[in-house]
Amino acid sequence: MTLGVARRVLEIEAEAIRRLTATLGEEFERCVELILECRGRVVWTGMGKSGLICRKVAATMRSTGTPALFLHPADAVHGDLGMLTAEDLVVAVSNSGETEEILRLLEVVKRLGVPLIALTSYPSSTLARAADVHLDLGVTREACPLNLAPTASTTASLALGDALSMAVSVRKGFKEEDFARLHPGGKLGKRFLRVRDLMHTGDAVPRVEPDTPMKDVIYEMSRKGLGVTTVQDPSHRLLGVITDGDLRRLMERDQHPLAHTAAEVMRSGGVRIDADELATAALRLLEERRITSLMVTDAEGRVEGVLHLHDLWGVGLF
Repeated sequence: MTLGVARRVLEIEAEAIRRLTATLGEEFERCVELILECRGRVVWTGMGKSGLICRKVAATMRSTGTPALFLHPADAVHGDLGMLTAEDLVVAVSNSGETEEILRLLEVVKRLGVPLIALTSYPSSTLARAADVHLDLGVTREACPLNLAPTASTTASLALGDALSMAVSVRKGFKEEDFARLHPGGKLGKRFLRVRDLMHTGDAVPRVEPDTPMKDVIYEMSRKGLGVTTVQDPSHRLLGVITDGDLRRLMERDQHPLAHTAAEVMRSGGVRIDADELATAALRLLEERRITSLMVTDAEGRVEGVLHLHDLWGVGLF
């Protein structure tokens, strides 16, 4: 019996979505155009379970590049209507189209001249007739065995809201890089971090000149704590690098390691990378060359920063 009820719920909700797929048409395209033309926010509003769906869809829109928020219809008539501006667009969700709290908002919406999109299952309802565009949910029966608890209607509302969100994001040309910019704390955001987001810059970059004595080179490396220093000319062009490993090898082969200058110890060039490269590309280069630091230079070879392996560890790229 339990599995039978569950299967019946899933069948009814799946059928609600299939029915939407078959009925999508000109009204849906008009809704997308209205959202694209909106200069303010897309304001989703709904009561009860529909309100929860509205919160979720508004969040989905925000995360895919469309300014959106949720306005609780009951709170709206008790002061929150100040959230609504003439440049916004309202999407109201009510399966019956007769939800009292939402109908009380219609006067204000019309007075402001705000476009109104309605999602209901009743095209002849008050809300549907008041809307600029009506999207028919087409739900004739809830998945609840008592036909009372919002189930199929909320599933249809969620699916249709997601469809609107994705259609709008595609029309806007929303890309992975844009998603990453809005989700800097997520895994995808880390994938699209750039070298310039992580590199050491300014005074944090270890730098010496070719004629710098080795005792001062060692001091600079110790002070900056990156296990490396750049050797730069007066125009800040990279001439070479000196690493902790270079110092160890110098001390092993030379009885007077401090008698040298930076130019005599450095390795010319250094492994370089552009500041606009992805951090993942930098990680790959570090692993391939089996080194711990990359020199970040511009097109003329001037030093812009240093990227250390630990900087990549710190953001969880491993």
